[in-house]
Amino acid sequence: MSFLKTLFWIVVAVIVALFCFNNWTVVSINLWNGMILETKLPLLLAITFLVGLVPPLLLWHAARYRLRRLEQVTPSSVIVPATPSAAEPMGPAGPISTVPPGGA
Repeated sequence: MSFLKTLFWIVVAVIVALFCFNNWTVVSINLWNGMILETKLPLLLAITFLVGLVPPLLLWHAARYRLRRLEQVTPSSVIVPATPSAAEPMGPAGPISTVPPGGA
């Protein structure tokens, strides 16, 4: 399985390298007050990818941290499971009638 994981990342790296090589062009971005930012297309796409990746990643890490802190406060080993009580014997059931419901 480790081999397939490594192979996958190698293929992804080759595809990204080929994309960067074939699209190494200057892109002009119009900012405020007439400012123009000229950057390479792969750099612009990498920044856009990171802008979309970082906020969910931070939320995920915060949720993991919160769950770990909650587990440290109330570890599962301290919580004692309820012991089942002894079942009470059932009394005799009512009389069994042969008359169907609604009368015959």
